Amino acid sequence: MDSIEQPLDVSSLSNGVSLNGNEPREPIINAARAQTISADEIALYDRQIRLWGVKAQEKLRTASILIVTMKALANEVAKNLVLAGVGSLTINDDQMVTDDDLGSQFFISETHIGKNRAEAAAPQIQKLNPRVALHVDTENIRLKRPAFFAPFDMIIATEMDLDTLSTVNASCRLCNKPFYAAGTHGFYGYIFADLITHDYVIEREKSNVPTALKAETATRSIVASSTKNEHGKLIEMVTKREIYSPFILANSSPIPAAHLTSRRRKLQIPPLLTCLKALWEFQKISETLPSHSHADLELFTTLATEKHKDLQLPPETLRSEFLRSFLQNIGSELAPVTAFLGGQLAQDVINVLGQREQPIQNFLLFDGEESKGPVYALHPIFPPLDGALS
Repeated sequence: MDSIEQPLDVSSLSNGVSLNGNEPREPIINAARAQTISADEIALYDRQIRLWGVKAQEKLRTASILIVTMKALANEVAKNLVLAGVGSLTINDDQMVTDDDLGSQFFISETHIGKNRAEAAAPQIQKLNPRVALHVDTENIRLKRPAFFAPFDMIIATEMDLDTLSTVNASCRLCNKPFYAAGTHGFYGYIFADLITHDYVIEREKSNVPTALKAETATRSIVASSTKNEHGKLIEMVTKREIYSPFILANSSPIPAAHLTSRRRKLQIPPLLTCLKALWEFQKISETLPSHSHADLELFTTLATEKHKDLQLPPETLRSEFLRSFLQNIGSELAPVTAFLGGQLAQDVINVLGQREQPIQNFLLFDGEESKGPVYALHPIFPPLDGALS
């Protein structure tokens, strides 16, 4: 086996790309894609290759991913992707390390206080896997033009307000690039996916019933089917297509009608969705997170009540105890929650790159106190998928 390279110095992490991210990455990415997976890499990643196959690993090792805001959740995502063997990772953050960052962010220490978060985290990320091409960008993501996102295969934006998420998401759509948003507030968190249009393959044992090419849901359709022989069994490979909505539309979309068909189902929808919508609206109005002032608490409660009503949910499910708990958790980071959501997000990214298994469609909500993580498909009312199979 070839010897492992030594960790790169942060100043040279760009491998010809400036740390501020203003110069093109395309030559580097194309060079990485020109290579094929080596024997020593197969040995190194043997366990995960057994899970998702060589083809998926090859797609991962040639992928270029951008992660925005290097706080605790992004730390977990970066760790999982780097250990899995992603080809190129760019971490973006324009903020400095503070005392508050030390509680649950494991790539930094007290010596990094006052330094840029991305630059501080980079050396420890690189040590996890020296094979990964790591890039650092310290410019405000709000200043990036859509062309900045074009070289990446995946963009993951964490811990951002509604306007910034919507702007980054719109830029990704202009470049036809998959986008994830995610964030945590203490015990609570979410993952949002906008993969625009995504095809993936489900493998299953061939049945006697022919697979029809048809729409399964408002967003999912079966577009192709083929078979292969594997260990004496006939395996059917079904290609499905999911269509997605941008964040700004998903945030204003109703809960799927199937969840509103009975009072029992309505009662099962967590008030976390309501509170997240209220929080994003609060940030849009006040340009900050709610404080513990009477005025902020009153405004947030009013917004939450309005959002809950808009979602057609029973008033009694928006309890004062939950509102109080959510407000107390805002802005905090808990390692077990960021570890869970970071693992879920990284796994979904790997599945999407490998075009295998059903991806998140499209909002995952996580309540750490209840240990629940339901997924809701929040979309505008779609017309029938008449052209979905074309």
